[in-house]
Amino acid sequence: MSSPFSDEQQALREQARDFLSHHSGAEQVRLAMEGESGSDPEVWKRIGAELGWTALCIPEAYGGVGLGPVELSLLMEEMGAHLLCAPFFSTVCLATPAIVAGGSEAQKQAALPALAEGRTTATLAFAEPGGSPDPAAMRAHFRREADGSYTLHGVKRYVVDGHTADLVVVAARREGTHGDSGIELFLVPGSAPRLERIALPTMDLTRRLAELRLDAVRVPASALLGESQSYGGAILAEALDRATVALAAEQVGGAQRCLDLAVAYAKERVQFGRPIGSFQAIKHKCADMMLLVESARSAARHAAEVARGGGEELATAASLAKSYCGDAFFHCAGEAIQIHGGVGFTWEYDPHLYFKRARSSQSLLGEPSYHRERVARAMGL
Repeated sequence: MSSPFSDEQQALREQARDFLSHHSGAEQVRLAMEGESGSDPEVWKRIGAELGWTALCIPEAYGGVGLGPVELSLLMEEMGAHLLCAPFFSTVCLATPAIVAGGSEAQKQAALPALAEGRTTATLAFAEPGGSPDPAAMRAHFRREADGSYTLHGVKRYVVDGHTADLVVVAARREGTHGDSGIELFLVPGSAPRLERIALPTMDLTRRLAELRLDAVRVPASALLGESQSYGGAILAEALDRATVALAAEQVGGAQRCLDLAVAYAKERVQFGRPIGSFQAIKHKCADMMLLVESARSAARHAAEVARGGGEELATAASLAKSYCGDAFFHCAGEAIQIHGGVGFTWEYDPHLYFKRARSSQSLLGEPSYHRERVARAMGL
């Protein structure tokens, strides 16, 4: 079967696979997990300055490469397979799309070149203590002051790399508004006065989360993303949908790696005088995992194609991919542990790392049940 990707896209995937196999192997992942930031600064520097992955989806006018969701999904699949510990998802998949889609010309000129070069890391703070990505659940609010500046109040939780990001895109609503109305985005420096950043204890140490407390954080009028108010809700919705598509691709990569680990172990582990992979129960587990992985890959690639064109179908395609890929990854991670037996839970073996990432990514950007509800509403149910 011929590849659905161009020669350039295939080259990007091979480049990612080669680099990550050398710089995001099991040993490097464990070392990164032990650090306070949760990543290796040297690897991040090479990702930006040498490989140019941080510039992938930024327009050429701002120092980027000008590619799109399909190429990003190829990178994310490889990163998911190798559990890359770096602020890539937060910077490239969460914050950058919001700035590209909604920033004014001055904001783009100020932020995007540094993001493209990897000199600046960024994230998007949208979820709150309840964890729901639904805008109706947002309680953080802002007030416009007499001099045109803004004051931000509230708590943001589960902010990916929020404790280390140089720039935070903060979602808040205008005082007195409810539901989807009154939501705006603000560009807030990570070092802003009265912004408290607290690293959260998490099960998955390969992706760090933080709580941000905004205690009357004052930002200038120029911090409002876009040219005017009444614009942020649409920017946020599109940015989250695009990030969801990228996350689904990452989940496919993780699921594929779980299948590969399970098959390799089933071939080498001998029980009753024969490899355990020769037993029907193990064979069928692996076959079922392969079916899930390939189906998930189809859903993720469809979502990436839809994201390339944009439009009204994006939200539904993103939710379809996220709900299916999230469940597929979690199931494959659990089956990989089962096939490994008792050692699957031990620190020396890798399945437990993927199991933790699978569970954490299921919740990130909305549980599968949340996305199924979105799909059902799109169907008129």
